Amino acid sequence: MEIVQSIAPIVLALIMLGLGLGLSIKDFSRIFKSPKDFFVGFFAQVFLLPIVALIIALLLDLSAPIAIGLMIIAAAPGGVTSNVLTKFANGDVALSISLTAIVSLLSILTVPFVIINSAQILGIIIPADISMAEISLKMFLVVSVPVMIGMVIRAFAQNFIISKINIINKLTGWLFIIVFIAIWIEEKDNILTYITQAGIAVLILNISMMTLAYFIAKKFVTGVAQQKCIALECGLQNGTLAVFVATIIFNDVTYVIPTGAYALLMYITGFIFIYILRKTT
Repeated sequence: MEIVQSIAPIVLALIMLGLGLGLSIKDFSRIFKSPKDFFVGFFAQVFLLPIVALIIALLLDLSAPIAIGLMIIAAAPGGVTSNVLTKFANGDVALSISLTAIVSLLSILTVPFVIINSAQILGIIIPADISMAEISLKMFLVVSVPVMIGMVIRAFAQNFIISKINIINKLTGWLFIIVFIAIWIEEKDNILTYITQAGIAVLILNISMMTLAYFIAKKFVTGVAQQKCIALECGLQNGTLAVFVATIIFNDVTYVIPTGAYALLMYITGFIFIYILRKTT
């Protein structure tokens, strides 16, 4: 875990810096123009997703590391990938960006809350020297601060940043891949066993949540583009953030495995989901 623990904070900070470079004040003010669409997506991602993950962990009677790892990836916000695939699906990209931005900034509170409380429900002991406040502080430094720096940079060099935003998004995508290559290198002898253990749980979570979010959105939001956005936002999580959180709490790669398995599967299911949407909408 030494390589992963060393590079995860740096990579996550760079990814969040890239997210901040793509944001402007209008991405935050937009929620007041279409509040219902935003709050349906917010509710599905922040509240419903962890609840579904907890139900899956209990029903499948997962081992402690796999169960809490599943909760970590479920608590993570969406990432830049969700914005890209929402665009590919002809979804509401502006809504996707707003959801990613707000949920990412609030994750310094929501992620520790979900992890600590789900661990109590699952009967899993969090190391005594780890507190919700400590997790929040570390996440603030690596998540919120880089986003704010990115937004400040964009404010002073908006035209240049806008012209380079596609390159920035591609770089953040490659940074995401680097973390998971490091995991595979460090745990190459055990990785298939871990993925076998976590694969069914994360697949059920991913498919059931995208489907559930889509139909909830279908009932409450303004249009098909918003439905696609919310479904994808609930299915494509920020895996690097989940890895970072897992490594600052547990010195055991098993807790990271659900994130690795989820990261592999979410692209496959995401593109299949988009293909189905393109055929039926």
